[in-house]
Amino acid sequence: MYLIRSGAIEGYEKRVYQLGYNPHKILQELGMSSAQLREPEALISYVKVAELLDLTAQVCDDPIFSLKLAEKQTAMAIGELVLSTSQQPTLRESIQFSNQHMRLHARGVHLALEVKGDIAEIHLNFDFTNASGLQQLILLSVAQIYNALSALLGEVNPLLKMDMQTHLQEKDIATLKGYSAHLNVGSTFNGIHYPSVWLDRENKHNDQMLQEHFNKRIQLLESIYPEDLQAQVRYICSNLLSSGECTIDRVSAALNLHPRVLQKRLHSENTSFSQLLQVTRTMTAQQQLLYGSLSILDIALNLGYSEASVFCRNFKKWTGLSPRQWRLKNKKAE
Repeated sequence: MYLIRSGAIEGYEKRVYQLGYNPHKILQELGMSSAQLREPEALISYVKVAELLDLTAQVCDDPIFSLKLAEKQTAMAIGELVLSTSQQPTLRESIQFSNQHMRLHARGVHLALEVKGDIAEIHLNFDFTNASGLQQLILLSVAQIYNALSALLGEVNPLLKMDMQTHLQEKDIATLKGYSAHLNVGSTFNGIHYPSVWLDRENKHNDQMLQEHFNKRIQLLESIYPEDLQAQVRYICSNLLSSGECTIDRVSAALNLHPRVLQKRLHSENTSFSQLLQVTRTMTAQQQLLYGSLSILDIALNLGYSEASVFCRNFKKWTGLSPRQWRLKNKKAE
């Protein structure tokens, strides 16, 4: 099953409204709903997202709809993947990490690094296709890689280019504000290219980006769950699990609270940080066991465990079943 975080199309509804159309009608035509887009970390069908972008471009008569959508996004559209990637020492290691852990954002897409003399290319490849050849999805994905690399470099550099095999009209490209000078259309591949000497440059470790990410997500959660501190804590935990840095200090900082204050407020609600962390791990593990095909070791690593045995022991304590037993029982029911 090919899945992607709904956060990948963050800003979709707003963009469609700006063009004078109703996003709900477009979503309904594909059997989708706005509720699926409300939680950025929710997993939705990758194939459906590709169809949604194609249909939207057609309905709105905007052949570069997805490029304009990505132009309004930040690197955080790919969620915790970019946060973890930004912690790698160099750009080369960031690319390797991204490809190894792409499942944190999507399943069914891969990156391939090719160095050709003075030029390094990142090729974008999908395990599926559709009637348009994933035209809009490719535009969105290439632009999101560009956004992520710009964040890692700490600058917008004219030598960083987006490569797209499709041919775009000059009049459409001219409507783009920041991307037009970085587009290389009619290319031999879909992806990004830049000077190969950049591969060993140190990344800009941007803690401000991390804080901005959580600030934005907290605003979203407050609009959905007013005054629900527990929901906010669980959400931040779900973002930090795979990084291995899901501590009360990190979560408190994201909420702009002192750790003691957070513990005190949670205690007044008859819970604790450790209990909410366990609930988050349980829910995340069950979702990945039921809807994904990840190995038990990969799920353990996604949850911040260094060993699968520790995860298995804890999971059995929470549910009464081992991860394998739980997966078998519930997949049959599903």
